[in-house]
Amino acid sequence: MNEQLTTTRRQFLKTSAIAGTALLAPAILPARGAATDDSSTLKVGLVGCGGRGTGAAGQALAADKNVALTAMADVFQEQLKASLETLQQQAPDKMKVEPDHCFVGLDAYQKLIDSGVDVVLLATPPGFRPVHLKAAIAAGKHVFCEKPVATDAPGVRSVLETVEEARKKKLSLVSGFCWRYNLAERALFERIHDGAIGDIRAMYATYYTGAVRPMPPASERPASMSDLEWQLRHWYNFGWLGGDGLVEQAVHAIDWMLWAMKDQHPEKAMAVGGRQIPSEGGNIFDHFEVNYEFSGGTRGFLGSRQQDRCANDNSGTFFGTKGTGRELGFAAMPWIHGETQWTYKGPRPDMYQVEHDEMFASIRSGQPINNGVRMAHTTLAAIMGRMAAYTGQEITWDMALNSQQVLVPEKLDWKTPVPVPSWAMPGRTKFV
Repeated sequence: MNEQLTTTRRQFLKTSAIAGTALLAPAILPARGAATDDSSTLKVGLVGCGGRGTGAAGQALAADKNVALTAMADVFQEQLKASLETLQQQAPDKMKVEPDHCFVGLDAYQKLIDSGVDVVLLATPPGFRPVHLKAAIAAGKHVFCEKPVATDAPGVRSVLETVEEARKKKLSLVSGFCWRYNLAERALFERIHDGAIGDIRAMYATYYTGAVRPMPPASERPASMSDLEWQLRHWYNFGWLGGDGLVEQAVHAIDWMLWAMKDQHPEKAMAVGGRQIPSEGGNIFDHFEVNYEFSGGTRGFLGSRQQDRCANDNSGTFFGTKGTGRELGFAAMPWIHGETQWTYKGPRPDMYQVEHDEMFASIRSGQPINNGVRMAHTTLAAIMGRMAAYTGQEITWDMALNSQQVLVPEKLDWKTPVPVPSWAMPGRTKFV
């Protein structure tokens, strides 16, 4: 494997530190990405017009007084149309999408990138993220990139290469790990990093929620519908498209753990998981429990479940030698108990909006944000946990990073057969 992709802990921490201080360090952009005054219109393009993409577009339009959405792309015409109508109601003065800039199809993303936009919002199913991100950065676009950034290790390696290209081109690359942009969580983790709970010895995070986008029975599939269209319309249920619930949703809770550890990645993981509620199609688990081990013996425990009519919880608790810190997701304000007693009482604006506010401010100022390394490493930590659960084996960081398992088909068209791999069977499914 290319040595540049085999990131040592020292290299990773150094790179993460640079990425984390991007807003503080002055940068000189080339002419294409130079700082702009507020009178110049920033043209935005949306790739992926589902609920999250429509939300991201609305937040982008609210982030700057002189920004316009000028292009939209999706594989399905009806989804693009619904998103367009919603956004026209939300921000009519900033919607400048002409009919010839509504792109539909598997190559719609490239047409949008080539349409003259300055900023690209990537919100398709994550299996497409590495290809779309590479194309956008190659074209010199600033990017908002939803999480996770890949569904397999080759995709993560591609993203890491693209992240470096974004750095060289001094382009803003903001990730959809939205909690990093929540002021309350920033205050909590700043105090944890300053030693308020001492050395972290253990972490426990949860992502217990209801079933998401259940798979319809095969009998509802029209006879004329191709494998690809069927899977795209129900993308969450297929590992190559969504990555499984651990990678697509619980990755937020994993990101809290890496954030607490100053973006030090776990060294290894063991896990259990399975499918308890039957499904006629798809190939994803509906529950996981992952045990991560970090350098120095710190443990991170993650519980994830996507089942209806069960108790839900989304929180993170961090146990240190001097106290305990807790992040309570959407439920309440973060707090610290122990030698330090603290509860966050400041403002808590919409974190989804804050990430766009800061991205557009960075573009205007010529001081690009690059969240790339940490978004790729958090994604890989989630994939690592999935690998451990699927195989029943202990998976190290280097094993996960160097895995040769390719989930995403190399070439896709509407007629390409896309067979669905069988359910993983721990102890039988092999690590690749």
